[in-house]
Amino acid sequence: MSAVAWGLLAQAVLAACAVVAAIGTRGRVRNALAGALCAALGAAGVVTGALVLGGRTVTVHIATALPLPPMVLAPDRLGGLLMVLVGAVGVVASSYAIGYVHGASASRTQWAALALFLLGMQLVPAAGDVLSFLLAWELMAAASTVLVLAEHAHRATVRAAAVWYVVMTHLSLVLILAGFAALSAAAGSTQFAAMAAARPTGAATTAAFVLLVVGFAAKAGLVPLHVWLPRAHPEAPSHASALMSAAMVSLGAYGLLLVGVRLLPGGPTWWGVLLIGLGAVSAVYGILQAGVATDLKRLLAYSTSENLGLVAVALGTAMLLTTHRVPGAASAALVAALLLLVSHAAFKVTLFLGAGAVLHATGEGDLDRLGGLVHAMPWTAAAFGVGSLGAAALPVTGGFVAEWTLLQALIHAARPADRVVAVVIPLALGVLALTAGLSLVAFVKAFGIGFLARARSVAVLGAQEVPWTMRAAMVLGALAVVGLGVLPGPVAAALAAAAGTGDGVRTVGLGGVELTGVGALLSPVALVALGALVAVPVLVLVVVLARRRPATTDTLGWGCGGVRTSARMQYNATSYAEPVMRIFDDVLQPTRDVVVTHVAESAYLAERVRFAQRVDDVVEGRLYRPLVRAADALADRARGVQNGSIQRYLAFSFTALVAVLLVVVA
Repeated sequence: MSAVAWGLLAQAVLAACAVVAAIGTRGRVRNALAGALCAALGAAGVVTGALVLGGRTVTVHIATALPLPPMVLAPDRLGGLLMVLVGAVGVVASSYAIGYVHGASASRTQWAALALFLLGMQLVPAAGDVLSFLLAWELMAAASTVLVLAEHAHRATVRAAAVWYVVMTHLSLVLILAGFAALSAAAGSTQFAAMAAARPTGAATTAAFVLLVVGFAAKAGLVPLHVWLPRAHPEAPSHASALMSAAMVSLGAYGLLLVGVRLLPGGPTWWGVLLIGLGAVSAVYGILQAGVATDLKRLLAYSTSENLGLVAVALGTAMLLTTHRVPGAASAALVAALLLLVSHAAFKVTLFLGAGAVLHATGEGDLDRLGGLVHAMPWTAAAFGVGSLGAAALPVTGGFVAEWTLLQALIHAARPADRVVAVVIPLALGVLALTAGLSLVAFVKAFGIGFLARARSVAVLGAQEVPWTMRAAMVLGALAVVGLGVLPGPVAAALAAAAGTGDGVRTVGLGGVELTGVGALLSPVALVALGALVAVPVLVLVVVLARRRPATTDTLGWGCGGVRTSARMQYNATSYAEPVMRIFDDVLQPTRDVVVTHVAESAYLAERVRFAQRVDDVVEGRLYRPLVRAADALADRARGVQNGSIQRYLAFSFTALVAVLLVVVA
């Protein structure tokens, strides 16, 4: 048996052991043992995926108890990359969970669900046929639903979020099932390798592409199929939120890559344009909502839509340029898509774990009530700050390298005669520039308002640093963010090999990266050295001048006529986002309420003025709320059929059976 097969077996055994540990132990022993086994499961996934990335191949057939063909596991290099990504995130999140979970999130069910969730996410990219893919996908979906429901007994909002998540998850599953059914019929096989070799064409293939793109886009959280993201992420335990945002949505992007790169490469122009358009809308709308959000985890959830939108833009660009035979830029765009995916996993797991640490220490997730945490929680603040730098795509982080690669692909794209391409590429450049600026606004707000300045509530004053297991997990994530930014060359070369474009990227110097197809070069180590040459003399000069300054005395600052300033006089998250809200008022459509309470003696004298502002999700309000109301109305009418008559119910069942048989015969 090959090393890859042993790795897959080890993951299954570790998942089973974690489930047994979750059921058979209690308290701190359960947390330590189940958490360690889940982390080992993730590590096994990293090793197995690395073997596949290195060129090891295997095909494993697993018989099931169901009356179905055996499962087929046959990971390729792209699948191996996702196994490494999911496994690495699993190691960090599971280690963090050991110190984080308590109460309902530390139950037997939650630990068992975490192990099965990790196993399901590892099996999805390892699947070699449609049946195996769908079984692993459903295992992942069911386990993640249980994790979202961890606190359902304490907050009604958890149940509402779970309903949205379940509906969107199964809508995604139905679309993916229909898409694979159409593609299997056109290719004459359910094996992914046979589908790729068949290269089917025609109307059935086009329908399969659309169904699969929409289905995977829903799991990736792309607008307008994103509504579950800002609901489920704030309600799930933070380690589960980190796994869902950094790993699970990446599997939605993997589905898009599977369709666009492996199964149906070289499609018509509009396929690439569709992905670019879908990604552009997601990127801009997601980061706008993140920029005005005041709940920390909700902000991070909308940021996920933005980042996965950029992945879709990069993939669509690669498909578009491949169709128009611009191989160098197409290769760079595909590598950019994978770099965006990997860098997003690194900084997003760090940010969600940091947000969880804040919740753990203060019980607060509202940015308007945070502040000053850098003094009480320096480790958390440092890790969250590094993650924010990555999310804002600033040097020297993985986010910067990924967006630089996409920028190079777009600006070096040739200008073919096709007018659609000539219009779409500049628009994609504009989207990249706009989202980069808005990302900076959103994460300066998240870190500056949340961790700097003065505490805005009593809960923050008693905050203490989180346990060492949580700190270690956040530090690992932060190191990954910086490592991807300082030494991108080896990572980019591995990603290019996974995408089948190994000759388009090479490592230069001390971890630098060269995009040979477009003639672009980036050496972060050289940039760091140059920055140090400039910064060190400046710092020395500042220190010298500071020591020469005369002695100073501490006095109260000017309080605008008041005696003493207070924390309420600071900028908060709402006021910081006000300029963005005014500029994009037509898109965000905020709701503002001003309530004036007058004194009893006179209607002309105000005793109190209350201002409230709320930014709801416009897509949810305009698209999904009418659909929910229509479904409720239809369900009310359908209740008339439920009259208690067994004969009528049997007649309905018989009619449905006859209809199914007629469809099968036809």
